[in-house]
Amino acid sequence: MEDYKQKIREHRINIVKRTSILIFIILLVSAGVGIFLALRHYEAFDVRSSVERADTEATKFADFKGNILKYSNDGAFYTDLSNELIWNQTYEMANPQIDICENYLTIYDKNGTVLYILTPEGLSGSIETTMPIQQVCVAAQGTVAVLMKEGAAGYLALYDRTGETLAEGTVHGEKKGYPIAIALSHDAIKLAVSMLDINDGSLKSTIAFYNFGSVGQNEIDRVVGVSSFSDTVIPEMEFTADDRLAAFSDTGVIIFEGSQKPQQTAEIAFEKEAGSIFYNEDYIGIVTANDDEEVTHHMAIYDTKGNFVLEKDFDMEYTEIEFLANNEICIKNDTACDIYTIRGIYKFHYEFDEEIYKVMSSGSELNYTFIMESATEKVRLK
Repeated sequence: MEDYKQKIREHRINIVKRTSILIFIILLVSAGVGIFLALRHYEAFDVRSSVERADTEATKFADFKGNILKYSNDGAFYTDLSNELIWNQTYEMANPQIDICENYLTIYDKNGTVLYILTPEGLSGSIETTMPIQQVCVAAQGTVAVLMKEGAAGYLALYDRTGETLAEGTVHGEKKGYPIAIALSHDAIKLAVSMLDINDGSLKSTIAFYNFGSVGQNEIDRVVGVSSFSDTVIPEMEFTADDRLAAFSDTGVIIFEGSQKPQQTAEIAFEKEAGSIFYNEDYIGIVTANDDEEVTHHMAIYDTKGNFVLEKDFDMEYTEIEFLANNEICIKNDTACDIYTIRGIYKFHYEFDEEIYKVMSSGSELNYTFIMESATEKVRLK
């Protein structure tokens, strides 16, 4: 009986050993396949579906909630990746611009007086201003901030998602600095205004932070902080999170953090003049020129706290560089496209026979949508 029990124990131990070895081999093979796919470079793809396009040459494209927004001077169309219409919005604009935050989109006529607030379901509200629009920012719940121009002064207004006025007034710095850019936090609590001041003979930029929550009620004009920067122009800002702002200047990127009263926490200084700056909610990319004639561009990536992530040299003469929805970096010109992973792996290169307008990541790491001159193609890299 003891021998029988001993044989059962040995048999069970052998089963455990064989199972452990099998699991180890499966994990090892899976890891190897994962590493191979992560490091692999692709220069071809299979077309899974193709839909003919008939848009005008002036049409611009954007990724909105995984579908395609197409907009031009006379209207916008929102379609799925199979080009099936979800909604369309007609308008007449000389210079249509867009801003997107989560489920809300605004389309506005820069230097005009019309803007529309939209969701994936369609129109939420519309606004016609009495002064020319300079910039519009939309928040996650549909609140919009509108910077307008009135003579030598700037005018700021907040509207809800239906177009009803929430607040409005003239905005300027201590010495009547002129506002040139705004940024609205996702929760619509904080508003940053960049103002340019050259009145005393020197150049200075000031960022004023407004708080429309309970904290701002205790401050004059709801201003909860002001930061000034000499010999600097700050023409663009973005709240990459509710408590974090990135201000893009001609000399670097200034990071502010704070849930109620933002304070400067980091700065990314440009060692050379920046040729391009691109960003999303996770990363900031900066492209500068290289002295090497064969590798003409240098790309540096930082997280939105200002920490260095990676750097990469490339030689493509590009017209557009951006982060895709999966945080990959897409560099393209009219007929060629390069894609790098956020780890710096050179993932994809292709020379197209026709003009390519937009690249969108679609679901898995090998699936993409290419919007080209004659067709929209859903593809898989191979």
